[in-house]
Amino acid sequence: MILNIWKWPRTSLLSGVTLTLVLGISVDLGQPARAHSHGGETHSHTRESHSHAVEHSVTDALQREIVFYQNRIQANPTDGLDRASLATLYLQLASSTGNTHWYHEAEETARQSLANLPFNNPEAQLALAKVAQAEHQFAEALQFAETVLQENPTNQQALSIVVTSKLAQGQLDQAQPVADQLVEQAPTLVSHTLRALVLVAQGEDQAALQDFQQALALEQPDQLSQSAWARTLLGRYYAHRGQLPLAKQYYQEALQLQPHSSFARVKLAELETRQGNYGAAETLYQQLLQHPESSHGLDHVALQGLAQLKVLEGKLTEASQLWDEAEHEFRDHQDLDHFGHRRDLAKLLLARGHQADLPEALTLMQAEANLRQDPETLKTLAWALSRLNRYGEAQSVLQDAIALGIQDASLFYRASLVEASLGNKAQAKVYVQKALAIDPNFDTRARALLALGG
Repeated sequence: MILNIWKWPRTSLLSGVTLTLVLGISVDLGQPARAHSHGGETHSHTRESHSHAVEHSVTDALQREIVFYQNRIQANPTDGLDRASLATLYLQLASSTGNTHWYHEAEETARQSLANLPFNNPEAQLALAKVAQAEHQFAEALQFAETVLQENPTNQQALSIVVTSKLAQGQLDQAQPVADQLVEQAPTLVSHTLRALVLVAQGEDQAALQDFQQALALEQPDQLSQSAWARTLLGRYYAHRGQLPLAKQYYQEALQLQPHSSFARVKLAELETRQGNYGAAETLYQQLLQHPESSHGLDHVALQGLAQLKVLEGKLTEASQLWDEAEHEFRDHQDLDHFGHRRDLAKLLLARGHQADLPEALTLMQAEANLRQDPETLKTLAWALSRLNRYGEAQSVLQDAIALGIQDASLFYRASLVEASLGNKAQAKVYVQKALAIDPNFDTRARALLALGG
């Protein structure tokens, strides 16, 4: 039996990218990285060719393993453990290809595994937790993870799911002790990076930086994907504080380690845009569109990034066409209400600026805020409210986001705009000063990008 993993249309290649771009947790915390050589200086074309070869070698290996377990299950349909292993492989394939079809396959297979083996089956429970998390059903993900922890309180994958789900929900006081437990029982690159994310969300920047640095000190030669993931997050940390050259250094290091990292490529493209290097940014976005098999479902992010570039260049007709193309992908996608697409679509509608789109953008964000209350979700909800001149409600939402503690210049700048609209000039000035204290380089271009959803 040969699987055609690319047979589903491109519009099904949208995945749970919000977790990737906001929390940065697309890396499979329970799987080792696939090693490949990265020594010496190489030409970018060679790295790209090697990247796509690696991408296909990974999916080919997964395909062979999937067929192996499918054959075992066919011979023994009542087995539970083989189905759990197959569900895990489907999840890895979903992560590798960005194709949401494999999340559905993983869920169906894991549920049948539990039906066959209701007890002592943590792998199936964890598979369902990861599917729920990818769909942004964080309460459900926590239920599955906590079931595993009742039997094994030290299960690292379950603890990681608790941390990232609590982080997405904005429940930082509950995420913190679990992140501490992870570090104490297994001080690794991944556990320190996860705790750094919690600390960043709490506004504990110096402690977060120490964890990021400790994470890199603990990296192993066979952890290329995890090392690239951690470096991208550290680069984002510096970018959000205006230290753009240092951010670029870490993004570039991430791409040297893992040339097919769509997460690092997107963050570098965003940085190039902010620095006014529009040609470099466009090249990075086009690379994602030219190779959908390694874009991990970030095609719509690339299209929106290109639209932002065209607006900044004054090419509004081209920008409109790109936004329409990105919207078309969303509208055609059968999983619009899952995998974080609500917030992504709302941002597109708000950035495009059509008045008729605003009620839908607000409805999308209200639905998303029912699932999670992280700063990015609250900030986007406030944006939708303010676009509809509901400034009092936007003010309340932004105050909730600020109360979480995160040091985010764009959050404080958006709050300043709302306060100014309410006539609170003194408070607006305080928020602008706070934004500049966090990111001294939060300049005109950065503010323009914020207005475009960047």
